[in-house]
Amino acid sequence: MCLGIPGKVIEITDADGLMGTVDIGGVRREINLACVTETRPEALLNRWVLIHVGFALCVIDEEQARATLDTLEAMQDLEQQGAKV
Repeated sequence: MCLGIPGKVIEITDADGLMGTVDIGGVRREINLACVTETRPEALLNRWVLIHVGFALCVIDEEQARATLDTLEAMQDLEQQGAKV
């Protein structure tokens, strides 16, 4: 099973539009946008993408991104509670 993490594209970092910076819960990472780059890479700015091993796999809407982030946070909380037992 693969785990994709939602991130918001905040910057296109190369002239070809194949690399960009995303914000993932306040953490910024440079990722490869080649799989989702549209005819105009800047069209990805402020859009959400699903990220796996440094690659944006697909564009998702904000509602789906928030729901996924909330679920991941809830899983982390459960894991931390289990560690205390």
